[in-house]
Parts: sequence; structure tokens; C-alpha cells
Amino acid sequence: MVGRQGESGRAYIGSFTAAGGSGIMSAAVDADSGALTVLGTTDTVADPSYLALSPAGDTLYAVSETSDGAVAAYRVDGDKLRQAGPPVPVGGAAPTHLAVHAGHVLTANYGSGSVTAVPVRPDGGLDRTPSGILQHTGTGPHPQRQQGPHAHQVLPDPSGRWAVSVDLGTDSVRVCELTAAGEPVLHREVALRPGSGPRHLVFHPRGDRAYVLNELAPTLTICAWDAADGALKPLGEAAVLPGPVEGDGEAYPSEVVVAPDGRFLWTATRGQDVISVLALDEAGDRPRLAATVPCGGRWPRDLAIDPSGRFLYAANERSGDVTWFAVDPGTGIPRRAGSIEAPAASCVIFG
Repeated sequence: MVGRQGESGRAYIGSFTAAGGSGIMSAAVDADSGALTVLGTTDTVADPSYLALSPAGDTLYAVSETSDGAVAAYRVDGDKLRQAGPPVPVGGAAPTHLAVHAGHVLTANYGSGSVTAVPVRPDGGLDRTPSGILQHTGTGPHPQRQQGPHAHQVLPDPSGRWAVSVDLGTDSVRVCELTAAGEPVLHREVALRPGSGPRHLVFHPRGDRAYVLNELAPTLTICAWDAADGALKPLGEAAVLPGPVEGDGEAYPSEVVVAPDGRFLWTATRGQDVISVLALDEAGDRPRLAATVPCGGRWPRDLAIDPSGRFLYAANERSGDVTWFAVDPGTGIPRRAGSIEAPAASCVIFG
């Protein structure tokens, strides 16, 4: 995480090597300004578009978002990353997201519409064979984007009992659990509005609300979350843009993050190339669009809030940079503070 005042933390930036990205970039994070300073890169895995750290922070995991799909592990050795064994095939196409959950790395495989579990060894490396694959099924009304399932994200819930997968192709969220053998099995599937195209989900810090960002409509679906029963209940939707997109303009929301204190929520929208600021009421049920600001580049694929909640980072894929913003603690509005070059940037995480 970002260090205390006067100390530096670490950030890791994923990218698409097929589009000119440098692979995985390591950067120092200045605790006072949020500024990034590049420390090094590694390109040993193709298209490491999304990253996740082990709970101890000593191992970094990366998807390889390719047609045959894989996941790789790296030892964090000071400022360097050292690959820990060859990439492990996930048995699914184009994994776009991953998470560490219950002794496994889970991948969301967009191309094949599935979730894969790969066991983590005691040393942090990965087993050579997945312990199970959960295949999604279904379609949606969009004629090009929803002809079949497209799992776009998988993450653990705050209780650590459940894994939640978000499927853009089926307009649904699946709540899953791992068996003793490490096989992901479906607990329940929750339908969202047809044609909304859910992409990513984030939980409120309090743990009883979840927010699903929809890619095919610039909206946010507010949900109640019951960890005891593994139940997700849609409560309504909120706009993430101030009005309809005019003409042939593009608007593809990509990422949603919540402030550590639960007062604000931010989304990024590609095409419009903006960050939206939504103020949250005490219950978290009525996000209110407060402002939109330029993302600092083009095509913001990812958005990340540092652990202190003071700085926001946008990975701008098409302009090839990561831009950081200082967040106004009273309004939640981000103010551009700087950027680094990061070709084909796709995600930012902190370690």
C-alpha cells in the first residue's frame, strides 16, 4: 500500500503487450503527492491485462489475456518481479480479471464465459492444473455483445466465503463457492436488467451493499448484499453520465471504485473519457452524480483508489498513460496531479 508520510509504496500496472505495452510495470508511489516513479518492467507473459497480489503481498498474479488463456505468478523481490514457474493454462479464453480467494487464484474468462480456480501452493506459486472450471450459460438481447456468456470479473465478497462473478453476456451476477476440492460451484445467479451488460462490481466498505457498473448502458446497479445467505438483491439504477450521449458518441463504462470511508464512488467511462463522481448517502442506496472530470487521457480502462483514499489513478489504454488525481476530501472531486507514460495500460493495483 501507499506508505506513511514521507515513505513510498508500490504500484503495479498491467498492459497489453500486443498493443505495444511493456508488460507489467512496477512503480514507486510517493505517499505525499501520489506521484508514480517507474522502477522497471517485465514482459515475460503476453497481455498481462489484470493483476492481483497475494494477501502477504509477496506474490503477484497476472492473467494472460490471450485466446488460449493463462495465469502466471511472480515473486516480489524488492523492486523486481521474478516469474515463479511457467504460465498455467486456465482452460478458458481471454481471461480479463483475477482474484485471490480461499487458497486459489480465480480467473474470469471473458471469451469462453467461465470462471477457473487454480490452487496456490504454500510457496505462493501455482499448481500446474486448475482444480475446477465453472462454465456460465445464457445470452442477452444485444446482437453483437451478448450472443453468449462473457465473464468479465470475479472477486471475493467481504466475508471471504463467496466468490462473485459478473457476466456481461448474460446480464447477471453469479454467487459461487469453492468445494473442498477447490471446484467453483454455483450458489445462485442474480438477473440484472436485460441489455445492461454488467462489467464490474465493487462492495461498499460496510459490506452490505454492492454496486455493479454496466458497460452497455452508462448506469450503476445498486444492490443489497447478504453475506450470511450469499444473496444479492438489485435495488435500482443510477446514471453515471449527466445526460444521453449525443449522435454516434461512444460511452462504455469500465471500472467502479468506492472510497475507503464509503462517502464517494467513482466510475470511468471510455469514449466519453471521463471520471464520474457519485456521492453516497448514509445507507448507500442512492448514489448522486455530483460531477464528471476528464480522465487525463483516452479510453480509461481501469480506475483505482489508493488505500488512503487520497489519490485516484486512471489507466488510459489508448493514450498510453496512467494519470493520478488528488481527491478533494469534502467533495470527492479529483484534481489532475500528474501522469507517467504507460503504453496500452490496462490496470493499476497497489502493494
